[in-house]
Amino acid sequence: MPQPAPSTAPLRIMVADDSVLLREGLIRLFDEAGFETVAALGDATDLLAQVEELRPDLAVLDVRMPPSYRDEGVRAAIELRRRIPEVGILLLSQYVEGTYAKELLDAGGGRAGYGGLGYLLKDRVASFDELTDAISRIARGGTVLDPQVVRELLARQADPLAALTPRERDVLKLMAEGRTNTGIASDLVIGVGAVEKNVTSIFQKLNLEGSDSDHRRVLAVLRWLQR
Repeated sequence: MPQPAPSTAPLRIMVADDSVLLREGLIRLFDEAGFETVAALGDATDLLAQVEELRPDLAVLDVRMPPSYRDEGVRAAIELRRRIPEVGILLLSQYVEGTYAKELLDAGGGRAGYGGLGYLLKDRVASFDELTDAISRIARGGTVLDPQVVRELLARQADPLAALTPRERDVLKLMAEGRTNTGIASDLVIGVGAVEKNVTSIFQKLNLEGSDSDHRRVLAVLRWLQR
């Protein structure tokens, strides 16, 4: 079982999902991981009403919740981003909603002072370890996207990155899925050094220089998604 990153206090999480069983299950899982669930609510309105008082480190929201079951979770996430931008956000949904994912990424993704972002599909979270690892990465400011969400986002875009080689495009796609350089190397069956060279070339071709590597990784993914 992965442990949360060392800190002076446990990671504080708010949950908003209309499924009682899912809420209770997440509370138990987070407790086992050493996280603290400060609130587990049935709709996004209640989350927004309490978030400024509770000041969580991260919020986990479903995309579709009462009353209309359309986009309440995303709208709440964007509003939360506006109010308290440093709070990490994980959308945990049954649905691939590329438009909603892009809106959330547009709402502060990859900018200094903003918390991490994630969009995972409930049916594709394969293990407890996978979920807690994703939450820990988001809490550290990372971006974690399910590959199906990435494909949906990419399908909506024209291909503006003609300067990238096929290998660089493969590397950037895996970066968008939240893979580390080691994970990319494993997937593509190449060395970590080769991945690093491709990442550096991607940064150069996208004119992403003069910033720390983690920040540029997010900006590179956003450049891919937003063009």
